[in-house]
Amino acid sequence: MPVEWMNALMGGVLIGLAVTIMLLFNGRVTGIAGIIYGVFNPQKGDFQWRFYFMAGLLMGGFILKGVMPEAFENNLSTDYLTYVIAGLLVGFGTVLGSGCTSGHGVCGISRLSPRSIVSTGLFIGAGILIVYIVRSMGVL
Repeated sequence: MPVEWMNALMGGVLIGLAVTIMLLFNGRVTGIAGIIYGVFNPQKGDFQWRFYFMAGLLMGGFILKGVMPEAFENNLSTDYLTYVIAGLLVGFGTVLGSGCTSGHGVCGISRLSPRSIVSTGLFIGAGILIVYIVRSMGVL
């Protein structure tokens, strides 16, 4: 079995390959927030690929759960309300930042977009700050 960093490296390579293929063959940036937005606010002729992309993400998760259930183990003692609040805050941040980490962090930085570079730095910095604050309060 490969060491942990090897799994992360392989995952990063696969993500990079996937967004490159999406850009080269479809001319689209693989920002998940934008893709989801297009599923729930469809434009004529622009819904089908978005739907299949989202279905593929979900099916991939279910397949991984069947093949490697330990990948979904959660050893945190966090209650579900915290997860809900965190998810809502991420959604709010996605709207506020005009995109998500996959759009800005993976696709935007690889295209050397100044806006994406700044946005990703702010995402990461805010995440570090919030984790520090929450942990110093004894919540996590």
